Amino acid sequence: MFLVTGASGNVGAEVVQALATAGEPVRALVRDPRRVTLPEGVDAVAGDLTAPETLAFDGIRALFLLPGYPGVAQAAARAGVEHIVQLSGVSAGTGDNGNAVTRYMAASEREVLESGATWTILRPCAFASNALRWLPQLRAGDVVRAPFPEVRTASLDAFDLGAVAAEALRDKRFHGEILWPTGPEALRPADQVAVLGKVLGRNLVCHGLTDDEARADMLENTPVEYVDAFFDFYVHGAIDESIVRPTVEEVTGRPPRTFEQWATAHADAFR
Repeated sequence: MFLVTGASGNVGAEVVQALATAGEPVRALVRDPRRVTLPEGVDAVAGDLTAPETLAFDGIRALFLLPGYPGVAQAAARAGVEHIVQLSGVSAGTGDNGNAVTRYMAASEREVLESGATWTILRPCAFASNALRWLPQLRAGDVVRAPFPEVRTASLDAFDLGAVAAEALRDKRFHGEILWPTGPEALRPADQVAVLGKVLGRNLVCHGLTDDEARADMLENTPVEYVDAFFDFYVHGAIDESIVRPTVEEVTGRPPRTFEQWATAHADAFR
C-alpha cells in the first residue's frame, strides 16, 4: 500500500492518479475525506501532518511526503514504512540555510535521509500551475503584471511530477537517488502569457514589473522572509530553473508536457 500526503493538492492528486492508473493500492491522506473526490478504489484517510503522532501507517510500504512537516518521516520509518519519496525543490541543492525556502526544504530532506527508511528525493523546478496566480488579473482584463520578467523557467506540469513520483515509489532503481524533473522548454513570463492568449483566444499583454514594483506587490500577501527568498532566487541568481533536464522521459519513458499542453488541459480554469 502507498500513502500519499497532500492528496487533494496540486501535486499529491497527480501522484494518486498515477498510482491508481497503474493499478496500485493507494491511501490518500487528506484533512477531510468528505470534501475530496478520488479515483475509484483509492482509500481516503483523515490526517494532520503537523501532528505526526496522530498519523497511522498500518500496512503502508512507501510514502509520498510533502516538505515542511517535521517528524513525519521519522514517525513513518518507526512504524515500518520502508521507502519515502520526499518532495523538495531545486534550492535545497544550494545549502543556503539563510534562505527561508531553502531552509525548510533542506530540513525535510535531511530528516528523510536520517530516518532509516530508503529514500528518493524529488527536486522539481517551477510548476506550470504557478500561472494560475494570474487568474485575478485575467478576470479583470487582458494585462498580466508579472515579476521577474526576464527569468526563464523550464516549468513542469504537475501531471509529469506525479508520474515521476509514482515511479519512484514503485521502482527500487530510484532508491537513493535525487531526481530533478523539469519541463521541456525554458520560457519567460511573457512567453507563458502569449501561450495562454493563444489557447484562450485572447489578446493578452504581459507587463514586466520592476524589482521595486514586484517587492511591493508580493509583500501585500507574502511574509517578508519568503519575498527575500524569491528575490534571492530570481534576482540574485541563487538558482537557475531554466535548465531543461531529461529526468521525466528517463523515469517515465515519455517526454514531459509543454506549457501549451498544460494550458490547454487547464483552459477552463482561466475561463
